[in-house]
Amino acid sequence: MYGSPLTTNARKLLLLGSGELGKEVALEAQRLGVETIAVDRYANAPAMQVAHRCHVTDMLDGAAIRKIIEDEKPDFIVPEIEAIATETLLELEQEGFNVIPTARAARLTMDREGIRRLAAETLGLPTAPYQFADSLDELKVAVKEIGLPCVIKPIMSSSGKGQSVCRTEEDIEKCWNYAMEGGRAKKARIIVEGFITFESEITLLTIRSVSGTSFCAPIGHVQKDGDYIESWQPHAMTVEQIKQAEEIALRITDELGGYGLYGVELFITQDGVLFSEVSPRPHDTGMVTMATQDLSEFALHVRAILGFPIPTIRLLSPGATHTLKADRESASFRVGGLEEALSLPNTQVRVFGKPETKVGRRMAVALCTAGNTDEARDLARQAAESLRIQYD
Repeated sequence: MYGSPLTTNARKLLLLGSGELGKEVALEAQRLGVETIAVDRYANAPAMQVAHRCHVTDMLDGAAIRKIIEDEKPDFIVPEIEAIATETLLELEQEGFNVIPTARAARLTMDREGIRRLAAETLGLPTAPYQFADSLDELKVAVKEIGLPCVIKPIMSSSGKGQSVCRTEEDIEKCWNYAMEGGRAKKARIIVEGFITFESEITLLTIRSVSGTSFCAPIGHVQKDGDYIESWQPHAMTVEQIKQAEEIALRITDELGGYGLYGVELFITQDGVLFSEVSPRPHDTGMVTMATQDLSEFALHVRAILGFPIPTIRLLSPGATHTLKADRESASFRVGGLEEALSLPNTQVRVFGKPETKVGRRMAVALCTAGNTDEARDLARQAAESLRIQYD
């Protein structure tokens, strides 16, 4: 039992990261009477617009993060982005604070090296071949060992920033520079992965709660430059493929532990299912669940965090999402076309309310349901194409 928000008996949930995903987590927490605090590196982030309180700080500044947490004394610390002072989270957890799902999960998944070594070398999960490099010269050696084409990524980035496909030796230096520009870690280190010929790539939302481990129906998605453009649910898979995917997701999430929702990214190939990445938080491709499921990924995350049971997860309808992205930087703009988009049947729109646009930044998403995923994808694409950003 707990009291109302802003009273002495309130339960507090503090978000580290306040984008569009954090916004939905805050709203779901408030539906269950939880007080919410949003923290991010810039003012007026989406979750800040709906939270009870907010703080702006450098998310990699451990001392600043510690002060906010010690002042707020939250019952739950919920990382919603990768770039956080995770060593501070480890310390705070040892001091008795509850980090979701665990501080170790936040630290390991903050960079691609930690989680890839855990998955491939400790757990023996099937992955693409990989190498790490700390310099351009090391990258050239790694590319030679992995072979061309290959995928080059910063060890820490989000939304595909800094990720590129290297197809020729002449591309190597350009890919290195792009990774350095896009990485969010304060170090020059990248991962080189073998280029996987896959039939599809999916997100398997995996929830650890008092009810055990649960899975949502698989979500297919299309990415461009490492960032998702559209997603749909359910993605067509064989019984054997689903079994392999769930086994991989179970093993990696059991190892990471805690309560909460994980987004497990997987490649479906002719030779089986390969592990790609995992996020210990709701996944951008999972926004489709706001239209397709009785409980969205955000509702599931909050239920798990609070220790409530999750007896069933029902897929109500096939559905799809399609994103609206900006093509330039601006602090003065307007999002239009909502009337046209919402005139389409079974369509919803989420406008995120971000204070500034940047090239490739997601500003809104269309959510649609239909009789099958192909119809839903067509509808979502039409809706997203109806939306537009007008720059002043």
